[in-house]
Amino acid sequence: MKLIVGLGNPGREYAATRHNVGWRVAEALAGRAGLESWREKFEALLAEGRLAGQRIVLARPVTYMNESGRAVRPMMDFWKLEPANLLVALDDMALDLGRIRLRPAGSAGGHNGLESIVRHLGHERFARLRVGIGPPPSAEAGADYVLTRFAEDEQATIDEAVRRAADAAETWIRTGLEAAMNRFNQAVEPEPEKEEAHQPANHADT
Repeated sequence: MKLIVGLGNPGREYAATRHNVGWRVAEALAGRAGLESWREKFEALLAEGRLAGQRIVLARPVTYMNESGRAVRPMMDFWKLEPANLLVALDDMALDLGRIRLRPAGSAGGHNGLESIVRHLGHERFARLRVGIGPPPSAEAGADYVLTRFAEDEQATIDEAVRRAADAAETWIRTGLEAAMNRFNQAVEPEPEKEEAHQPANHADT
């Protein structure tokens, strides 16, 4: 069984903020698996079903971000899961907007939700799927920035990033972490602009 945890904060006021990108990835996966109902257990909203031929549990902790581990540890214990069967989706302001990055383990990197999970599990040996939300403006503290909403001109980029993150999670479920990393850790190159037939090709970066 695979457990995919999307990090975020509960409540309507946080739903569209940068910090809730992990929740959105979990919701996208639920849509793909045809899971329409969520039940509350282990201080999280859970949706259980099958995706890519495997049993999955999708979880959105409702503990608030800084206590995410309080929800994840009981789930790992209840289903007796090995660390290799856990994937945590989260926002990352160290990544450019729209970039995604999979890692097999590592430090929390200053992310309070990830730090809480590491603390409660007692190790860092689980995969994490980071979705770039872009760096904060120089005058804005990171703690305030992650609770802001995406600007109108950022919406299409983050929507596509959530879709690709769900693709990455599905690949992880289907063929494993290494295959997902090889496919999705590459930078997304912009498509060249199409030129009119009578214009010479322009190979400059767009």
